[in-house]
Amino acid sequence: GTKVTVDLDLDGVEGRDGVYGKQHKTVSFTIGRSQVSVVDASKHTMKVTRDGKVIKTLPVTTGKPGYDTWNGQMVISEKLSVTRMNGETVGYGGEYDIKDVPHAMRLTTSGTFAHGNYWGGGAFGNFNASHGCIGLRDVKGGYDSSTPAAWFFNNSILGDVVVVKHSHEKTVDPGNGLNGWNMSWADWKK
Repeated sequence: GTKVTVDLDLDGVEGRDGVYGKQHKTVSFTIGRSQVSVVDASKHTMKVTRDGKVIKTLPVTTGKPGYDTWNGQMVISEKLSVTRMNGETVGYGGEYDIKDVPHAMRLTTSGTFAHGNYWGGGAFGNFNASHGCIGLRDVKGGYDSSTPAAWFFNNSILGDVVVVKHSHEKTVDPGNGLNGWNMSWADWKK
């Protein structure tokens, strides 16, 4: 709800040798609602809180032993209705190649997503079975809008925060995505 005004007085400002700005522009916007989703890897749940009120608790599966999900605060930086996930791209060899992963939301540059999962069977809310992603029950093609994955996808926006707790992995590196939230203010300013 915070109202922000940015005054971009770039007219005549040298950006690099011999290149000068030509604009003086003012941009105003209002910060959107606050949504923080807390994943408890030991309880296999995700509690979605909007503007201070819990609006939904969803069953999830996180990284299985040896592939544990990063702990820490992560930011949704990309939303894809459907995407391909291939273990070759993240150093897991040929362990998986899923061409139609629905409702995928990127949390790290290295390949951690919160995404729909139609192959997880009884894992959701019961045990951790992924290669490090946060899986939510879904259907192939993602066409059922009543699934937990569809609900989370439809109720999330870029910039929303996802916090993972109680995983057996270290805290995500601040440079792995938009995850500077995991640094102290003093370290961030450095």
